[in-house]
Amino acid sequence: MSMIVRVAARGDGVTDDGRHAAFAAPGDTLTETGGVVPGPHHQTPPCRHFPECGGCQLQHLDDETWGGFIIDRVASALDAHGIATTIRAPALSLPRTRRRATLHADGKGGRVALGFTEEKSHAIVDMRECHILAPELFALVAPLRSLLARLGLRRRADVQLTMTDRGADVLIAGFSPDGLAAAEAITAFAGTHGLARLSVDDGLGPETRWEPEPTTVTLGGVPVPFPPGGFLQATPEGEAALVAAVLEAVGTPAATADLFAGLGTFALALPGRVYAAEGARDAIGSLKAAANANQRLIFGEHRDLYRRPLIPAELDRFDAVVLDPPRAGARDQMEALTVTRAPVIAYVSCNPSSFARDAQILVEGGWRLDWIQPVGQFRWSTHVELAARFSR
Repeated sequence: MSMIVRVAARGDGVTDDGRHAAFAAPGDTLTETGGVVPGPHHQTPPCRHFPECGGCQLQHLDDETWGGFIIDRVASALDAHGIATTIRAPALSLPRTRRRATLHADGKGGRVALGFTEEKSHAIVDMRECHILAPELFALVAPLRSLLARLGLRRRADVQLTMTDRGADVLIAGFSPDGLAAAEAITAFAGTHGLARLSVDDGLGPETRWEPEPTTVTLGGVPVPFPPGGFLQATPEGEAALVAAVLEAVGTPAATADLFAGLGTFALALPGRVYAAEGARDAIGSLKAAANANQRLIFGEHRDLYRRPLIPAELDRFDAVVLDPPRAGARDQMEALTVTRAPVIAYVSCNPSSFARDAQILVEGGWRLDWIQPVGQFRWSTHVELAARFSR
C-alpha cells in the first residue's frame, strides 16, 4: 500500500514511491493491485459525465487540493528554469460561473449530440448536466440541440457560447443553414431564448443572423462592442482577480503599454494614458471604438507582436508594461523588455511553462520576479492562469 502525495500535471495522483493512479487525490491509498482507497481530500464527483467528459479532469479533488495543484503547477514550471518567488493562494472560481465555452455538435440519423469532447478524444459527450457552465448558458444546451436537428445538421460543428451584457451570444461554426425555413427557425429560437446575438460561420467569417441591439461586454466600467467569437476571460471572478493583480503590480503609472490587449480587459482598467497593441483586427477595433466613445486616454494599434514586437525605444516611453500573450508566450518580445527602462512589468499568462521560460529571460536580464497570483478560472481543470509582477 502506498500513499498518494501529489497530483501530476495531467491530473494523475502520484505516490511517494513514484506510482501513478488516475483520479486519485493526496491522502488516498493505492493498493498493490492498483485500487484507490479514498482519503480525506477525495470528493465524490458531482457530475454524471465525469470522468468521460473532457471539460473537467479534477472533480475528484476538494478545493484545498485543487488549489494546491495549481500552486504546484506554477512552482514546478518555475523550478524547471531555476526561479523561485512568492506564490500566493490561488483565486478559485466557483461552480457554474463559466461564462464562455465552446461546445461541439455532431448530427447523425436525425439526432444531434452536443457537449464537450471526451478527454483525449474527438468523441462528443452529449451533455445532460454541467457543473461548470453558468446556468444561463447550460439552459441553452437542450434547445440548441433541438434547433440544430431541426436545421438539418449532418456533420461536425462548433458552438461557442458567451454571456454578454445583453444575454447569450451564440456562434455556430462549420454549419451555415440557408433558406426561409432556417431563417424563421433561427429568429424564433433567438427571440424565445432572449439571445443577444446568433451568428453562423461557414469558414468565410461570422455572419450575424440575429442581433436586435448591439452586443457589448463591460470592461473597466466601459461597454465594449463584442465581436462574434471574441475572447473574454472565462469567469467574472477570474477576470476580477487578474485585473486586481495587474493594478496592484503597476501602481499608478502615468503611461502604460498594454501588449496583447484584446478587447481591453486591462487597458480599460488602467489609470493614466494607455497604449494598447493587439494583433486581432476586430478586437482592437472594438477597443478603440469603446475608448473613443467614452473619452478614455487609450491609443490602440493593430499590431502583430510576434512579427513586430515593440523595440526598447518604444517601451522606454512607459512607466509600466502589461502583457497577456496567448499560450505560446511572448519570447519575441522578451529581448526588448529585458533592456527597457520601464520600471515594472505585469505579466498575465494562461500557460505556466511558457511564462517560466519568459520569466527566466527577464530574471537573467536583471529583473526580479516579486510575486505570482495564480487564478483557477477553469473549474476542476488542469488549466492554470496567473498574474505576476517583475521589477528592477
